[in-house]
Amino acid sequence: MPVASKPVPGSAPLHTVLLLRYLQLLHSRPVLTKALTSAILSALGNILSQTIQKWRKEQKAPQNVDLRGPFRFAVYGLLFTGPLSHYFYLLLEQLVPSSAPLAGLQRLLIERLMIAPAFLLLFFLVMNLLEGKNLAKLNKKLKDHYWSALKLNWKVWTPFQFININYIPVQFRVLFANLVAFFWYAYLASTRN
Repeated sequence: MPVASKPVPGSAPLHTVLLLRYLQLLHSRPVLTKALTSAILSALGNILSQTIQKWRKEQKAPQNVDLRGPFRFAVYGLLFTGPLSHYFYLLLEQLVPSSAPLAGLQRLLIERLMIAPAFLLLFFLVMNLLEGKNLAKLNKKLKDHYWSALKLNWKVWTPFQFININYIPVQFRVLFANLVAFFWYAYLASTRN
């Protein structure tokens, strides 16, 4: 006869303990917590992207991951995505409080027409630097890919960002965007030739 386990008084499941600790860190060290979260999820998203791309080419599990990619994405998440997003979402709350007329639309327009293009430009610039490429390569990359990447960003991210900036509590917005980005990387990898 199986014996039912009884919880030990005062103990909690690991996932609960981790969640509570994460919430404490969000409160006590919000920028660092969001920066580290962005770094980790960005690196994992790049690993997933590489794995899917290699699997599609080889039709088997890839043996190696190019660790330079996750490193670059981690650096970008740690130094740019996490901190800048933290401050942007706080600023957006002050610029367009939820009580403002058409607040949801105003927030979305600010994010989509001002922040998304700037963040994408910053992404191209930082990745170019981290890859050790020169300014001519950056200019070519921007000329060849910036506009198409921005249009795709607007198509795919707009509904998620509308939800994020209007319905997700401000302290969780960076995490929400990072989780969407994690799956976005997987999608992009699955559609590449």
